[in-house]
Amino acid sequence: MSAKKVTITEVAKHAGVSVSTVSMVLGNKGRISTDTIEKVNGAVEELGYIRNRAAANLRSGAGEIIGLILKDISDPYYAEVASGISEEIEQQGFMLFLAQSGDSQEKFEKCLLTMARQGVGGIAFCPIDESQPFNLENLQEHGLPLVCIARAPVYKQVDYVGPDNMSAAKLATEHLIRQGHRRIAYIGGASHSLCRAERIGGYCSTLLQFGLPFRPEWVVECGKSQSSAAQAVEQLLLAQPQVTAMLCHHSSTALGAVYGVHRAGRSIGKDQFIGQQVSVIGFDDVEEAELTEPPLTFVNFNAREMGRQAARRLISQLGQRSSETYSLILPPKLIIRESA
Repeated sequence: MSAKKVTITEVAKHAGVSVSTVSMVLGNKGRISTDTIEKVNGAVEELGYIRNRAAANLRSGAGEIIGLILKDISDPYYAEVASGISEEIEQQGFMLFLAQSGDSQEKFEKCLLTMARQGVGGIAFCPIDESQPFNLENLQEHGLPLVCIARAPVYKQVDYVGPDNMSAAKLATEHLIRQGHRRIAYIGGASHSLCRAERIGGYCSTLLQFGLPFRPEWVVECGKSQSSAAQAVEQLLLAQPQVTAMLCHHSSTALGAVYGVHRAGRSIGKDQFIGQQVSVIGFDDVEEAELTEPPLTFVNFNAREMGRQAARRLISQLGQRSSETYSLILPPKLIIRESA
């Protein structure tokens, strides 16, 4: 995205028409020839012009639109975020403009630019990853409210709603320790993940608090799929049979761990002293957690509430902009089932 704000005068000059003509094309008003419309739209595209309709919409009382950009709409966690945003904005007379970026930085920025051009009042977004480079200057110049919804803080200059990852890991680790576990592993996530770093920080600090050792070989990276988790857990338990419990970074990691534990000749349960049971706790609860045998314990954040809070922040910014960056960290909740 261009860092320079393009004016409507520059668009008119580039298209070879008057400023009033550009205004009518952008507002879909008046009788304008197809050729002129194409010239104006071409100039808008080439120059990267963003029309900020938020103020005009508020003045006219027109229905406002809130944008939401997700990496993967099918991810249960972010589907809950989307539901929360949609519920909140619809109650206040707004509509949701939803887009999916995938893993492409180029597509992510294109989604942002398209939403700005379509006149959204604000944008909530989930970055494609926690180390994502992102140029916010162009959108900020146009006064467009932004809220980042993520598993870990990414941009200090952008409003943020997210989970308390360190507290979540502390809660899970302490629960396992109080159940008698002394050899606890951490499974999943990637080394560059800020969310993972925060959770491992909570896990390590809790071990130290109770005088327990931290063993690097008990911290294992793996892919997000259940098959990757199953393989990683099986290999860990065969190489480190003394491990009696594990924290699983993703919900899919916890579900995959069930298969890995069984493949290693162990069973899942609360009692580490009977039948070589391994206790399992996951992060971000899913419906499938209650369908496994035994049902899986999870540390959960209310993703739907995150969506609601992000929507409220965007709507409040439409009415009265604040120069101070907003940050809301939601607390975790331990959902105890039979796996730990």
